[in-house]
Amino acid sequence: MSRKQIKLGLLVQGPGSHPYSWRADDTVIDGSINFEYYLDVTRRAEAAGFEFLFIADGVHINEKSIPHFLNRFEPLTLLSALAPLTSRIGLAGTVSTTYSEPYNISRQLATIDQISQGRAGWNVVTTPLEGSAGNFSKGNHPEHSTRYKMAGEYIEVAQGLWDSWEDDAFVRNRETGEFFDKDKLHTLDYRGDFFNIKGPLNIQRSRQGQPVIFQAGASKTGRAFAAKYGEAVFTHTQSFKSNKEYYDDIKEQAVKNGRKKEDVLILPSLSPIIGATEEAVAERHEEIKNLITIDNALEVLGRFFDHYDFSVHPLDEPFPDIGDIGKNSFRSTTDNIKRKAYQHGSTLREVALETASPKDAFSGTYRQVADKMIEWVENGAADGFVFTPQTFGTQYDEFLEHVIPLLEEEGSYTREYPGETLRENLGLDFRENRYTKERAGSVEAQG
Repeated sequence: MSRKQIKLGLLVQGPGSHPYSWRADDTVIDGSINFEYYLDVTRRAEAAGFEFLFIADGVHINEKSIPHFLNRFEPLTLLSALAPLTSRIGLAGTVSTTYSEPYNISRQLATIDQISQGRAGWNVVTTPLEGSAGNFSKGNHPEHSTRYKMAGEYIEVAQGLWDSWEDDAFVRNRETGEFFDKDKLHTLDYRGDFFNIKGPLNIQRSRQGQPVIFQAGASKTGRAFAAKYGEAVFTHTQSFKSNKEYYDDIKEQAVKNGRKKEDVLILPSLSPIIGATEEAVAERHEEIKNLITIDNALEVLGRFFDHYDFSVHPLDEPFPDIGDIGKNSFRSTTDNIKRKAYQHGSTLREVALETASPKDAFSGTYRQVADKMIEWVENGAADGFVFTPQTFGTQYDEFLEHVIPLLEEEGSYTREYPGETLRENLGLDFRENRYTKERAGSVEAQG
C-alpha cells in the first residue's frame, strides 16, 4: 500500500525560529535583511521539493522585541523579488487584516501570483499585539472576536476582487480593437460592517485562479475561521493526540461549511533539534539553550502577554497569577502557557526558559524525526509540516541531507513537483471564477 505524501513548507525568520538564533556561530548574523541568504535558503528548499516558502511578519516592535524582528524584510516585497528567481516553490507571506487595506493587498498578492505564474499564498493574521494600533490611524486595537469578524469580511472582499475578471476576459484582438470582453468584467460592490469596496481590481487572475489562503487559528474562534476560509492551516501543538484532535475538528468543521476535507491541509510546525545520535541531539540542545539568558527569556515570554514585564516577579516561585493580561494578544498561546504552568506547578524561571527555548516534540536522530513525521501523516494527525529550524545553518543542512532522503526511502516524500502552481503542488483544486461558474451552471440548467 502506498504511503501518504508529506507536504513540506519552510518558514524563514531570518537566522532561525529561536529568538536568539542570531547568536549561533553557524547562522548568518544579518539573515533577516540579507537577500542573498534568503535566495540561497529558498533555492535549496526548492531543490529539495518543498511545496512552499513562508515569511512571517508583525507590525509592532519595541526594544524588548525578538532581536531579528527589529530589522527585517516586509514579506510581499521580499516574495516579489524571489518570484522570478525561482520556478516551482510556493511563495506565502503574512499580511494583517486588521492593519491594511483589502484593495491594495489584493492587488499586491495578485501581482506576486502573476509574476510567479501561480505560486502565491497569503497567511491571514488578525495581529495580536495591541501596540500595533499605535502605528496606524485606526483607533484602538480591536477585541479578539472583532478582529476575526473583520478578517472574514477582508477575505470575502479579496476573493471577490480576485474574481473581477473572468479567465478569458482579455481578448486583446488588434484587428477588431477589442481589448477585453465587457461581459466578463465584474464590479464587486461589497458592503459590510467594516469594509465598503466597490472594485473591480485592475489585474487579472493567475494560473491557479487565486492565491492560496494560509491560516493559523488556534482559539475556538480561530478554528472556526480556519475551517471556513483556510486552505493550509498551521498548528503549534506538540503531541500526536492534541494535533489529531485539532486535525479532526478543523476537517469536520470544514465539511459543515460545505467544503471537502481535502480542501484544507493541516500543517504542524516542525522545529526539531536533530543529529546523527541521541548524544549529538542532547549536545546541540544545550548549545541552543545557552543562546539566551534568563533576562532575555523573560522578555520573550512577556511578548506573548503584550510585552508584560515578568521581571517584577520572583523567578523561583510558582508562575504568577496575572489575571487576564494577554487575552487580547496571543490568546490561545497565553492560555496554554498559563494552563501548563499551573497544572505542573512550574516556576516563572522554568516557564520563561521553556517558552524561549522549547525542546520540540520531534527532536531526535534523523531516523527518529523521519519516523515520527511519517507516523503523524499516516495516522491522520497532519497532512505535512512547516519546517522552521531553531537555527539555520547545520540544522537546516542536516535536515536536507539526512531526514529528506529517509522520507524518500520510505515512499512518504518526493522531490518531484506534481504541477507548476502552488495549488497543484499542495493537491488543492484550481480556484474557479465565481461568475464563470455561475454562467456554466445557468447554461447547464437551461440545457
